[in-house]
Amino acid sequence: MVKNVDVLLVGAGVMSSTLGVLLKKLDPALSLCMVERLNDVAEESSDGWNNAGTGHAAYCELNYTPEHEDGSISIDKALAINASFEISLQFWSSLVAEGDLPEPSHFINPVPHISFVWGEENVEFLRKRYEAMREQPLFKGMEFSDDPDTLREWIPLVMAGRDKDQAIAATRIRYGADVDFGSLTHHLVDSLRTQTDFELQLHHEVTDLQRQNDGRWSVSIRDRNSGVTDMISAGFVFLGAGGGALHLLQLSGIPEAKGYGGFPVSGQWLVCRKPEVVEQHEAKVYGKATIGAPPMSVPHLDTRVIDGEKTLLFGPFAGFTTKFLKRGSFLDLVQSIRPSNLWPMLKVGLSNFDLVRYLITEVLQSQRDRVKALRDYYPEAEDEDWTLQVAGQRVQIIKKDPQAGGKLEFGTEVVTSKDGRLAALLGASPGASVSAMAMLEIIEHCFADQLSMPEWQAGVKALIPSYGQSLVEDGALLQQVRQHTIATLKLDKYL
Repeated sequence: MVKNVDVLLVGAGVMSSTLGVLLKKLDPALSLCMVERLNDVAEESSDGWNNAGTGHAAYCELNYTPEHEDGSISIDKALAINASFEISLQFWSSLVAEGDLPEPSHFINPVPHISFVWGEENVEFLRKRYEAMREQPLFKGMEFSDDPDTLREWIPLVMAGRDKDQAIAATRIRYGADVDFGSLTHHLVDSLRTQTDFELQLHHEVTDLQRQNDGRWSVSIRDRNSGVTDMISAGFVFLGAGGGALHLLQLSGIPEAKGYGGFPVSGQWLVCRKPEVVEQHEAKVYGKATIGAPPMSVPHLDTRVIDGEKTLLFGPFAGFTTKFLKRGSFLDLVQSIRPSNLWPMLKVGLSNFDLVRYLITEVLQSQRDRVKALRDYYPEAEDEDWTLQVAGQRVQIIKKDPQAGGKLEFGTEVVTSKDGRLAALLGASPGASVSAMAMLEIIEHCFADQLSMPEWQAGVKALIPSYGQSLVEDGALLQQVRQHTIATLKLDKYL
């Protein structure tokens, strides 16, 4: 027997759950099925221990503001990411107000976002970055200091035992956030499960996708416990399976999937749970990446609240594996190779030896090496206070490039079929932080007719008041929505 649904969500992470909630809010009559290969939701990239949880807003991530050869600082990417994160904050605020999400501290907590650098050249870079950003309404309230006494107030753990002659500087945004995306995903799915015409199938995996003559998708779903395969006929399919999305996209056979490949990057954290250390640090402190490091490996010393437990994390320490998922197969990379993506993947491999060498070096690091890197941010760190935790798996996008033949993309990208009946999300950072914006883009492309209706327009505006307007250009609107989200999500602790 074939089951018919309006929407099939593949993968039970923050992306699928966000899209599911958005669609159900806009049309409660839609029938949704969510399929997850593991035993619970948010077990891969969305799990709190598998991601940075920074609430990527470009306040402190220096890789989002590159320096040009002429010494100028580009903040375009930072503006776009910050505006996208504001969309997520509005969405979560609305769900909290409507009772679809619980008290905010269950999934988001206030933590100042700080950029910290040392060395004269880096201090000058940070100063120029601050000057470029401070005039923008999106970065209103950013503070800069190169005064050691001030920095001891901001980040006492980072300053304790530091060389007094070292040139240092930092910027701070007080209303930054730490997000437990694992907890958020669980609450979003819990909200969906209270509604009619929603089904969650755990421990099930997609084994085949076939487009039918009427445009619908016939999807084979295998029960990983019993081995039984059932069929689902879906009007729309979203592939939100993290690193597994590329394989499923290729399986679909849509022309838009041709040329895409994946470059997997693994990661590890150093974790401290010692109360007397944890309580001395209330910040996310990001530095500059090592030359050759991928953007997701920008070092940071973070206050984290995961499953209600406050800890400190340092890292991530990148690594290389051929798996596309943390609980995937070592054959994932090889099995992703197709005639259409072979050349782009070869070109990327040949032109990124420095990256490969860096990843291998990271893999070979000892605990002593990792703690030595930590002491750049926490000079008095003790080896015995820190344990190693494996982070999540990220698959960076490889795609065709007219000039280079192939290029490695650091970011997220939505791929949709021409008829709008299938969409997939590829890539990594900023990832979960811009989930609401990414899913809105899918709705705009794949549900364009419905979105043109007054009911859907009103529904989106109710969830995201700034929808259709620019938070980059409209400072008054930004101030209005930001005041609301900060208050609703209780991010005003340090203001």
